[in-house]
Amino acid sequence: MSDFPTKARVVIIGGGVVGTSSLYHLAKKGWTDCVLLEKNELTAGSTWHAAGNVPTFSNSWAIMNMQRYSTELYSRLADEVDYPMNYHVSGSIRLAHSKERMQEFEHAMSMGLYQGIPMEMWTPEQAKERYPFLETHDLEGVLYDPTDGDIDPAQLTQALAKGARDMGQKIIRFCPATGVTQHDDGTWTVHTDKGDIDCDYVVNAAGYYAQRVGEMFKPFGGRTVPAMVMSHQYLLTDEVPEVEAWSKEHGGKLPLLRDVDISYYLRQEKNGFNLGPYEPNCKGHWMTEDDPMPEDFSFQLWNDDLDRIEDIMTDAMERVPLMATSGVGRVINGPIPYAPDGLPLIGPMPGVKNAFEAHSFTFGIAQGGGAGKVLAEWIVDGATEWDMWAVDPRRYTDYTDQDYCNQKGMEVYGNEYAMHFPHHEWPAARDKKLSPVHAKIKELGGVMGVYNGWERANWFAQPGDDTSLEATHTWGRSGPWEQRIKEECEAVRDHCGVLDLPGFSRFMVKGEGAAEALRGLITGGLPKVGRINLVYISDDRGRILTEMSCLRLGDDEFVMITAATAQWHDRDILVNAMPASVSVEDVTTTRDTLIVTGPKSREILSGLTDADLSSGWLTHQAASVAGKPAHLIRVSFAGELGWEVHALNADMPAIYDAILDAGAKPFGMYALNSLRIEKGYRAWKGDLSTDYSLLEGGLERFVKLDKPQDFPGKAAILNEKQQGVKKSFVTLTVDAGDCDAPYMSCIWQGDQIVGETTSGAWGYRVGKSIALGMIKAELANPGTELEVEIYGQKHRAVVEQDQPLWDPQNERLRA
Repeated sequence: MSDFPTKARVVIIGGGVVGTSSLYHLAKKGWTDCVLLEKNELTAGSTWHAAGNVPTFSNSWAIMNMQRYSTELYSRLADEVDYPMNYHVSGSIRLAHSKERMQEFEHAMSMGLYQGIPMEMWTPEQAKERYPFLETHDLEGVLYDPTDGDIDPAQLTQALAKGARDMGQKIIRFCPATGVTQHDDGTWTVHTDKGDIDCDYVVNAAGYYAQRVGEMFKPFGGRTVPAMVMSHQYLLTDEVPEVEAWSKEHGGKLPLLRDVDISYYLRQEKNGFNLGPYEPNCKGHWMTEDDPMPEDFSFQLWNDDLDRIEDIMTDAMERVPLMATSGVGRVINGPIPYAPDGLPLIGPMPGVKNAFEAHSFTFGIAQGGGAGKVLAEWIVDGATEWDMWAVDPRRYTDYTDQDYCNQKGMEVYGNEYAMHFPHHEWPAARDKKLSPVHAKIKELGGVMGVYNGWERANWFAQPGDDTSLEATHTWGRSGPWEQRIKEECEAVRDHCGVLDLPGFSRFMVKGEGAAEALRGLITGGLPKVGRINLVYISDDRGRILTEMSCLRLGDDEFVMITAATAQWHDRDILVNAMPASVSVEDVTTTRDTLIVTGPKSREILSGLTDADLSSGWLTHQAASVAGKPAHLIRVSFAGELGWEVHALNADMPAIYDAILDAGAKPFGMYALNSLRIEKGYRAWKGDLSTDYSLLEGGLERFVKLDKPQDFPGKAAILNEKQQGVKKSFVTLTVDAGDCDAPYMSCIWQGDQIVGETTSGAWGYRVGKSIALGMIKAELANPGTELEVEIYGQKHRAVVEQDQPLWDPQNERLRA
C-alpha cells in the first residue's frame, strides 16, 4: 500500500463508535496525524447490532457528564461533519413502582438539573397523557427526560469517521493489529500484515475483543483485561397502525419507555416496537473452553432464545397492551462486552506507559461521544475535564480473574437497572482477597464489604440481627446496622476499638535521589526520619490527584501508604515520577493493618508491646506487639488517640487476638466513615478528586509554593491563589430526615444550586447528620444557612466553622 502510514501520533485499535469518536476528538484537539485500525469494516462489532438508545440518566456523576455530552454532540454532528443521520430526540419516561425507586429518580434528576438536563418528575396521569397506550394503575410516579432518544449506530460511526478523515486522520479497514512493540523511550510500533506503524501512543478500543488485544501489552507491564461478553437480545415487532397514527398526529415518536423495576426498555421503532430486556436468567458467551471466542465474529449474531425473556415480554405487553397486537418481526441477539461493574474502561492502561484503553462499553452508543472527548483529553492534556475515576481502568487490580469477571458480568446484566443502595453489597464473586484474620472477623459477626477486592467488615452483627440482602434495600440510615454502628462509634469514643484494614496500598520508595524526586512530585514537604505526614499530589491544573501518607525510614527511604482502591493508580504515579536510581516496590499484599483507637488504646497496647507509647502524634516506630515484629504509627482516621499496627500477614492473627483479649471492641468501615466525617477528614475520589483544586479543597496548608521544586500544578496553584477560588470546601450540619446526604446531592440557596455534597453520614459522637461538600466561595462563612436536597427533599443546612466538629482542637488525638 503506497499510502499506508508508517508514522502516527496515536494508533487506535478498533473501529466501532468509541474508536472513531476517539479519532474524531483527537483531531478536534489538533492531533490530526493519528491512525485507526479496524480488522473488518467499521461498526462490525457491538456497534453494528446496537439498539442505539441515547439516555442521559445515570447515578454516576461522571457517566452522566459523558452521556450528556454525547447528546449535545449528536444533536450538532450531522451539520458539523456534513453527514446526515437519523437521531430522534423523543424524550423518555422511566417508571417507578416503589417509593425507593422514586427516591432514586429524585436524586438523579437533581444531578441532571445541576448539569443542565431539564428532567421532570411526573405523575402517572401526566405520563398517560404523553403516552396514551400505557397502563399506569400500579405506578408511584415517572421520571421524564426530554433529552433522551435514539440514533442509528452505523450512521453515527460513519459521521465520526468522516469528520476525522476531513481533518486529516487515517482509517485503515480490514487491517487487524497483530502485535505491538514498545521501545526504550516509551514509543511504540504497532504491527499489521500491511506494515508497521511507529507511534507515540496506542489505544485499545477493540470492544469485545479488548481482552485479546490486551494480551499484546503483557510483555510491557500489562495485565489480562477484566471483561467478559454477554448475550443481549432485543426484538422488533411488526408495524402497529395505532402507533403510526399517533406519530402522524404528533409529528414524532412516542417517548422511549423504561420499566426499570421489571428490567426492560420499550421504544418505538419505525411504526412498531423495539423491546430490549435485561433478564435475570441471562447468558454469557465465550466463557468456557468448549465455547471459545472466534477469531472474527464481525456482522454476526447468535440464534434467538426467546424463552429466556418470555416473562419480561409478557409484562411489557401488559404494560403496553398495544404491543400484543403485533407479531415479532425480528430478534437481534448479539455480543456486548461487560466489565465487572458494567461501566467501561477508559483511561491509562494500568502498568503500561503511553498506552490507553477505551473499551468494554455496555452502552457504547450513549457513551461513545463523551468517551472520545475524555480519551482525547487524557492523551493530549494528561487530564480530563471531569474526574473520571468511575471508568478508570486502574480501578481494578489483580483480583479480577476470569471467574470474577464472568460472575460479576452476569450479576450486573441481570441487575442492569437495579438500585445501588448505600448499605447493599452485591454477592457474586466474593472472597477474592482475604485478611489473615478473616475467619476471626466472620466469627465475631463481621458483615463484609469489598474494597479493591479485599473483604473488610462493614459492621458487626449480633445474634438475631437481620443480615439479609433484602434488609439493605433502603436509602435510609436505619436498618439492622444502625444500632451496631452507634455502639461501635461509642466504643471508640469511650474505650478502644480495633478495625482490621487489609489492602492498605503500600509502596517502598528507596534509592539515591528518592527524597528529591518526591519533593518534586508532592505539593508540600517531606517528614523527618521517624515521622509521618500527609502529602498531596496535584495534576498540572492544581487539582487533587491523590493523597498519601508518607512515612520516612531514612534519608532516601520511604513508605507511601494510600487508599486500597488507589493501588494501581498511585503505583503508576510513583513509578512514572521516580528516576532510575529509585525503586518503587508494591508491598500491599505482604502485610495487614489494624487501627487501634480510643482513649483506652494506650492502656490496651501497653501490656502487649515494647513500643514507646509516649511518643507523639505523627511518629512511627518498629516494635514488638504480642511477641511479633510490627510497625506502630501514631495516627488515627477515627480522630481519637490511636495507632496503626502494621505487621506481616503471618503474624497478624496473634496480634489481633491479643488486642481483642485485652478488651478492644471490633468496629467496621461504616463506623469509621461516621468517625472520619465528624473530623472533616476527606475520602479519596469522593471529597478528594480532580473535580477540585487543592485550594478549593481547603488543603493550602499542604502546599509549599516557596519551595524550589517545580512540582506539578505549582504555577496553576499560584495563579489560583492570586485570583481567588471560586468554590470552597465546607462542613455542613443538616437537619436531615431518615437519610443522610448521598454523593452529589445538590446544595441550594433559595432557587439556585450553589454547590454539591461530596459525602454524608450521621455523626454518632456529635448526634447530627453531617455533609462535606463544595459551595460557592462567597457562601463559605460559618452560620450561612443553605439547603441540601436529599432524594428530592430539601433540608436546612448550616455551614460550620473550618475545623472538626468533634474535638476541634485535636486534644484527644494528641493525648
